[in-house]
Amino acid sequence: MWPFWWKGASGFSARSTAEEVTHGIDGTGLTAIVTGASSGIGEETTRVLALRGVHVVMAVRNTDSGNQVREKILKETPQAKIDVMKLDLSSMASVRSFASEYKSLNHPLNLLINNAGIMACPFTLSSDNIELQFATNHLGHFLLTTLLLERMKKTANESNREGRIVIVSSEGHRFAYGEGIRFDKINDEASYNTLQAYGQSKLSNILHATELARQFKEQGVNITANSLHPGSIMTNLLRYHSFINSKVIFSS
Repeated sequence: MWPFWWKGASGFSARSTAEEVTHGIDGTGLTAIVTGASSGIGEETTRVLALRGVHVVMAVRNTDSGNQVREKILKETPQAKIDVMKLDLSSMASVRSFASEYKSLNHPLNLLINNAGIMACPFTLSSDNIELQFATNHLGHFLLTTLLLERMKKTANESNREGRIVIVSSEGHRFAYGEGIRFDKINDEASYNTLQAYGQSKLSNILHATELARQFKEQGVNITANSLHPGSIMTNLLRYHSFINSKVIFSS
């Protein structure tokens, strides 16, 4: 585990900001979807991408909150291109509706940033009767990516620019259930553990990104797929869990 001030080969460290990392990059002509863009990491990602000239589509569950963030960013960066669209990742119908609407707008898609998530919530079933963390953190993003993949391939091919899929996972994947992903017990309330269920969903994120990357390489597709651990960041993701315990468990 490297200290937070240690700089890697890129010249950046855990203390580097998004603005520092993207300094000098011109994102004009790129289009990105950022899920969970109305707060936390998603909001900052949206702000900095827009600052660099990227057209950002904020995919958010609460469009009122999304529009408030959009207006805040526009005050700072008046030339920013930002749209707000409704997306509830826990609902497969909502995911399908979002993807259908996005494709009907004929927007290209260069960047898909699967950021939204919930953590360590009490046992709850989604509208599709799927445990909520697994539905929101993994299945919703899995379906979203699948439905938009052809649009990404088309954009990468026509623009001759590498597409990128980024899936925000967590070091919490190490704390999944002992048997890994419990496909036969996803909805088992009796054995449900808030943090292990979170870890299960984050492990799924990593496996999703890994398999996408393998397929892209095998098919010669000009898209990369990566998962990442964002580090310890105070966001409303921690609303169901104490910060002290989260800092111990999930720090980078």
